[in-house]
Amino acid sequence: MKKRNSAIYLSRGGLIAALYVVITWVCSLMGLSSGVIQFRFSEALCILPVFMPEAVPALFVGCFISNIISGGLIWDVIFGSVATLIGAIGARAMRKLPCRLMWLATLPTVLSNAVIIPFVLIYTYGAREAWWFISVTVAIGELICATVGGYLLYRLLNRSSFISGLKP
Repeated sequence: MKKRNSAIYLSRGGLIAALYVVITWVCSLMGLSSGVIQFRFSEALCILPVFMPEAVPALFVGCFISNIISGGLIWDVIFGSVATLIGAIGARAMRKLPCRLMWLATLPTVLSNAVIIPFVLIYTYGAREAWWFISVTVAIGELICATVGGYLLYRLLNRSSFISGLKP
């Protein structure tokens, strides 16, 4: 039985990482996944740790691969992925929230990105905007993608009979 659980854990984790990469790649093609103003629709997946623990490392790996294939510099690859990891850990920690408050589980993702990404953009890419400005623009993108998108995904998965066994 333990082997089966490990296989399911790895399979779901791989699927989550792959989804993150594909969705980010599509956003990258549209010029939305990086820069001072970013809308990574893949950040909606940051709600998944509420349902399953394997989503935490999967989101980190997915972000890491996404940042590499989108041409990110090493500090962006590392610290951008760490920001996603922090958000995923925070979401997992909030999995016991009542359904009506589950949107709060997306806030660690918003906050970690709003704090870390401006430093990455300024010190790695030489962004000339003020830290607070970049922080606000990143937070707005995260609020739209992670909070709104993540909460909609949560509601869909929470009501779906197809997703049995994943309830928090």
